[in-house]
Amino acid sequence: MAEASISIDQNQFSCSICLDLLKDPVTMHCGHSFCKVCINGFWDQNEQKGVYSCPQCRETFVQRPVLRRNNIMSDVVEKLKKIDCSLSTELSPSFQGVQDVECDSCIGEKKRAVKSCLTCLASYCDTHVLPHHEAAAFRKHKLVKAARNLQDKLCLQHDKLLEVFCRTDQRGICYQCVMDEHKSHDVVSAQDESIEKKKLLTELQMKSKKKLENNEETLKELMKAVESFKYSAQAAVEVTERICKETINSIQKKCLQVTEMIRGQEKVEVSRAEGLLEKREQEIADLKRRLAEVEQLSLTEDHIPFLQSFQSLSAFLQTEEKPTGSINTQFAFDDIDKILSEIKDSLDDSFSTSLEKISNTHLISQITEVFSYSEVISEPEPTCREDFLQYICKLSLDPSTANEYLYLSEENSAVERKQKAQQYPDLPERFGYYCQVLCQEAVSRRSYFEVEWRGKDISSVAVSYKGIMRKGVSLLCKFGYNKQSWALQCTPDGCYFIHDNKRIFCWSGSHKIGVYVNHKAGTLSFYSVTDKMTLLHKVQTVFTEPLYPGFWLRPNCSIKLCSPI
Repeated sequence: MAEASISIDQNQFSCSICLDLLKDPVTMHCGHSFCKVCINGFWDQNEQKGVYSCPQCRETFVQRPVLRRNNIMSDVVEKLKKIDCSLSTELSPSFQGVQDVECDSCIGEKKRAVKSCLTCLASYCDTHVLPHHEAAAFRKHKLVKAARNLQDKLCLQHDKLLEVFCRTDQRGICYQCVMDEHKSHDVVSAQDESIEKKKLLTELQMKSKKKLENNEETLKELMKAVESFKYSAQAAVEVTERICKETINSIQKKCLQVTEMIRGQEKVEVSRAEGLLEKREQEIADLKRRLAEVEQLSLTEDHIPFLQSFQSLSAFLQTEEKPTGSINTQFAFDDIDKILSEIKDSLDDSFSTSLEKISNTHLISQITEVFSYSEVISEPEPTCREDFLQYICKLSLDPSTANEYLYLSEENSAVERKQKAQQYPDLPERFGYYCQVLCQEAVSRRSYFEVEWRGKDISSVAVSYKGIMRKGVSLLCKFGYNKQSWALQCTPDGCYFIHDNKRIFCWSGSHKIGVYVNHKAGTLSFYSVTDKMTLLHKVQTVFTEPLYPGFWLRPNCSIKLCSPI
């Protein structure tokens, strides 16, 4: 039985990477199929970016997807190669695909054209194009890849080939147009304009690729930040659950102690009351017995026995009753309610204060800033000093933080290290051992400042969280040697970037340093400021608190904050 012909677009069975029929087809999670070699090669080239994507639908995957062989697609492609109307152009030169061009010289069955002649304005197959290659009359004809709608390449007014480009009107024209209505216009050859436009397109392509790389890098940092927030939140939840559980256990133990105290006191009071009760019952019984004797005595008519018994009975009845003890029927258990209510109110106030402190932390604002993705990537980073000066901020040194060997001057805009200690009051925020000082103002969002340093020794320009340690000789107090600060250490021989006690050398002979902070984007950049801006070092991280500029100085060194222009 003859096989049925199939009329179908070849693209359905082509790899979108190599644009050829699928070879050893494999399928991804998104459902698109590619040649196994092509997709692996595509991912190998982009593997350093750490993000894998589908070349067709652009769906991204954090981990490299597992590829599975597409058995159905493989069988279909193999069968299509064997049938008469093959989708493979290697098996038949006939015109098959809807995107192919017909040969204008073929009579009857049209074959697929391989070349188009811009002079003849016709397309030719492999056979009919031979005269253009062999005959001398066609050697000046311009052959291009087979193309449709060759009539669109003709001038509608003069019926001549569009070979010139009018920059004034931004359209293609013929040479006759140049002599007529475009005579005074800016015209160039179409080839020259195409070369210029391709250069511009290449530049735009490079900028777009750079922007894509920056966005992908920002995306990776955002993903890291999200993971960090998730980890920190989970850790905080676990700590909260543990501490709350311990608090509940502690309260339960205290409640048990109070209950035991109440029961113990109850036992003492009840035992005492039972003793008094027993004594009172005995007194009542004695009194009832005496009253019975009195009643019997009052009925006797024998005077002598009456008088003898009267003496003892009257003495008993006339005896004044002594208290046998009292029971506090209004025992102070009612005060327990008041005391415990006060404890409850105190705990409620304490918890409310703690929750308010938690809600006032920078966690919520940091999450909001991290997910302001469009704002982070929409504003371009400054490239020249004029751009940086748009974000310059006015700073002043904080005298309450200055070490006693530091001398502030020029309205707290300059600092110099002296050999003799100054008479500064001992404040908690003052740096004790290291000769450092912080600024009063924090830098947030986008901020830029410049400093000039002088001296034959070492000085540091830094930014730091406000919570950095101030007292002691620990490196936790020194700019750059901990996780709370970032510093550029300047010497006459060069510069070092220091963070978390790790040093990176970056050369600079400049005595003016520019510092640029993009708090939301998590970038910190140090520049050498001369006739141009020279990047010394750039940091990409996630800032969790406002940053305060700070400075560390060795003897005979000084630093001055440059005034905003």
